[in-house]
Amino acid sequence: MSAQIILTEPNKILRQVSKPIDKVGNEERKLMNDMLDSMYLANGIGLAAIQIGIPKRIIVIDLSKDKNIKNPIYFCNPVIKEKNLEKAIYEEGCLSVPNQFAEIERSSKCTVEYLDYNGDKQEIKAEGLLATCIQHEIDHLEGILFIDYLSKLKKSMIVKKLIKNKSERIVV
Repeated sequence: MSAQIILTEPNKILRQVSKPIDKVGNEERKLMNDMLDSMYLANGIGLAAIQIGIPKRIIVIDLSKDKNIKNPIYFCNPVIKEKNLEKAIYEEGCLSVPNQFAEIERSSKCTVEYLDYNGDKQEIKAEGLLATCIQHEIDHLEGILFIDYLSKLKKSMIVKKLIKNKSERIVV
């Protein structure tokens, strides 16, 4: 297992629509393990495969508060089957949009079908932060970032900051 570099906006790869996987095999499990390593290293709670440059419909989430107790959930080919009309607002951030946060409104509950780490079909009824996180990560699979929900002006300001920060980095 090894951590991977997380791509940051602006990056054309982040705007790709991810492709479904045929099955969950050893390659996909290794990818999910690498994704978790990358996410934990960056202190995140969710990550989509596209964020490390792999356009597969795979996401990982771990909302556990205790850093010593891991409780990851693996979603392969996740599909939101139902969203309720009631909305919830969370201040969202994203590992691909570093140090930027905004309040985003999403459905407060959703039902998701997916394949788990072993390739078994599962369904989860999520609410609260888990529902928000699932919707955020599934957006990544469609090439959508949370900043796309903001006004053009706010989005533009954030992207300009990200470009400026990228150009100031020196990698040796």
